[in-house]
Amino acid sequence: MISVVAETYEVHPQTLRLYERLGLLKPSRSDGNTRLYTESDLKRLETILSLTRDLGVNLAGVEVILNMREKMERMQGEMAQMIQYVRENLASAGTAAGQDALVRVPASMLVRSRRERK
Repeated sequence: MISVVAETYEVHPQTLRLYERLGLLKPSRSDGNTRLYTESDLKRLETILSLTRDLGVNLAGVEVILNMREKMERMQGEMAQMIQYVRENLASAGTAAGQDALVRVPASMLVRSRRERK
């Protein structure tokens, strides 16, 4: 609840409402319309407070930083999926005559490694 979170983090409840209005926090709501903060909401609040209190970042800067962090996390997830795809589909299939290579290479340009020759 907002009062518990405000007391725990030593912020005024209006500050939490402002963060919500600006889209920095998005607590869920109970049937009675009470704000309910999840563990991820609290971690995000800690990040916001660290940026504003410790580093002096204004709220516009906080928004930019949080958005960039979310984009980076999404990109890291996409990169992990791509690496997994490459490992599962391309590495196991082999690259006979360049057919499954990321970049197609004519067979005449392929050079066998010493390990393959043995």
